Amino acid sequence: MDNINFKGGIFMRSITKLNIQYAHRFLNYEGEAQYLHGHTGLLTIEVDGDVDARTGFVYPCNSIKRIAWDFLKNFDHALILQEEDPLLPEILKVYEAQGIRNGAETNTMVGEPFENELAKAYPECRLVVVKKVATCENLIEVFHSLLKDKLNIKKMTFASGDNCASAKF
Repeated sequence: MDNINFKGGIFMRSITKLNIQYAHRFLNYEGEAQYLHGHTGLLTIEVDGDVDARTGFVYPCNSIKRIAWDFLKNFDHALILQEEDPLLPEILKVYEAQGIRNGAETNTMVGEPFENELAKAYPECRLVVVKKVATCENLIEVFHSLLKDKLNIKKMTFASGDNCASAKF
């Protein structure tokens, strides 16, 4: 059972939502998703904790958003590709030829760089390389890996187009 926090017998949890615009494709997939395409994703983060008597919050939602966004902005208006995708080296060549591989003045969405067992961000060129296909389920796993040491996350839900996944932690 979850660690349940009550205030006057009512279950309490702070919930924050973040929108992410991104493009990806499903490698080795037969169907429309094998082509590069874009989505508007909605990530919902639920954080448990005791209600702060002074503020009335379990955790201030604007603080959750700020902490999460430091890493998640790498995914916004970004291309997400699997590391074995044959498009990846070609995209990097094009970015190099265009002079944007190492960033551009117009790139204002530079997030915290990261590299772990699930993904690597190239914030300077709005590219995230993932180990697994970028499904809602696998992206939740990536997002959780980036935020689990910063927030007491109990549940994440990621909706992208008609697809949605949810995980409890």
